[in-house]
Amino acid sequence: MPIRRLVARTSLTQLEHRFAEIRSDEGIHEERSAGVLAELARGGRDEEPAHIEGKRDDLTDVSFVTIDPEGSTDLDQAVLVEVDGQGWRVRYAIADVAAHVVPGGAIDTEAWARVETTYCPDERIGLHPLAMSEGYASLLPGQRTKAVVWDLGVDAAGELRTIDMRRAWVRSTHKYSYEQLTTAPPKDAMQLLTNLKKLGDARRSSLARAGAVSLPKPSQEVVRKGDELTLEFRAGRPIEDDNAQVSLLTGSAAARLMLEAGVGVLRTMPPASEAALQRLRHQAAALGVEWAPDESYAHVLTTLNAESPRGAAFLTAAVSLFRGAAWQPFDVAGGMPVPDPVTHGALSAPYAHVTAPLRRLVDRYGTEVCLAHAAGRQVPDWVVTALPGLGTAMETGVRRGSRVDRACVDAVEAAVLAPHVGEMFEGVGLDSNTVQLSAPAVVAKCSGTVTVGRRQHVRLVSADAATGPKFEAAS
Repeated sequence: MPIRRLVARTSLTQLEHRFAEIRSDEGIHEERSAGVLAELARGGRDEEPAHIEGKRDDLTDVSFVTIDPEGSTDLDQAVLVEVDGQGWRVRYAIADVAAHVVPGGAIDTEAWARVETTYCPDERIGLHPLAMSEGYASLLPGQRTKAVVWDLGVDAAGELRTIDMRRAWVRSTHKYSYEQLTTAPPKDAMQLLTNLKKLGDARRSSLARAGAVSLPKPSQEVVRKGDELTLEFRAGRPIEDDNAQVSLLTGSAAARLMLEAGVGVLRTMPPASEAALQRLRHQAAALGVEWAPDESYAHVLTTLNAESPRGAAFLTAAVSLFRGAAWQPFDVAGGMPVPDPVTHGALSAPYAHVTAPLRRLVDRYGTEVCLAHAAGRQVPDWVVTALPGLGTAMETGVRRGSRVDRACVDAVEAAVLAPHVGEMFEGVGLDSNTVQLSAPAVVAKCSGTVTVGRRQHVRLVSADAATGPKFEAAS
């Protein structure tokens, strides 16, 4: 029987009902309450709400730019990186969501129920109303917008040396996409790209010295082009990682301020245990992945070919080391101790989420802690009283988002494969019951004898939109 290699395409129209059903099952909807609509009608004003403390500077003359996926309009971040002596001055403008959300109000209450923006192939359901998150609170080019601006000094070795932050008015000058900056960067972006690359290299070296680890695992994505949906395995572009380094740097700065203040919410993850590392070494040996006794697993991951069968299987096994991440609030004065460990295991350093407040609930609160400490003020009561419930809320919301994402991918996989039930495909065994196909870009359950880290023939047994495709190993 011939082995199939499919171009993975299906119609969005065919799956819209299923996507809506997935969201409905999880209680996710775009409809907003009357209270939210009333608050929106008063949104976007220049005057500050009563709960916002301190002055707002005018930084509209700073040439901030945004760098995001193609088509994004919920723009949390705008950046400017400049050479400063032997290092860099990094200014990072973050949408000032707290200036648009009244604590305890309707938008705030809905945000706690939603927790994060939900992205589906057919639409995105915002954490905040779209008129806010893609309108007056977004760092859209040419728009005078309220922001929180981080001003960070980084030395030539990539180490964070100085931290300043303030509320400000900003006006971003350009809206770039990752694709544009990769394939056809405009001349006016070349200096920024150079500075981002050099800063990114320095920060990656700094993180590596600290023992940080990243998984170079291609992501499985549903890509929409008009009414057509495709499945792709895509490795991150260099510019994406360079830009991410600015966010990681800012998260490290935020964690430092929180720990100084004795109050905040950290993103933590326990380090890999010796038992887990030993198990991964055994798996590496079984797969034929070279791992010298004196090498760290961080070094092994940097040398791995993620596109090879052995590499793909090893990366799947390595995911077991990246478990236990949590959002952990603390308030030493209020009797909530600092987390132990205080670090994020993948970064080998303390870290906090503060750079995506339009899309993620916790960032608004972390930012307020940092602003207060940087200004020498007490953290506002509305922030302190919210901290105890933040970790649980985030965990619940992110789990829900993960279920939605997986169900949507399952539906697309099933739609692509449904006409080919009973046919043979070539897949790579990722673990004892999971295979990865390259054409189409599918990861699915497989019964029978799956040989981990090897290519083998598998038969498509079923392709149900509700449960995803199922395969069996060919005998």
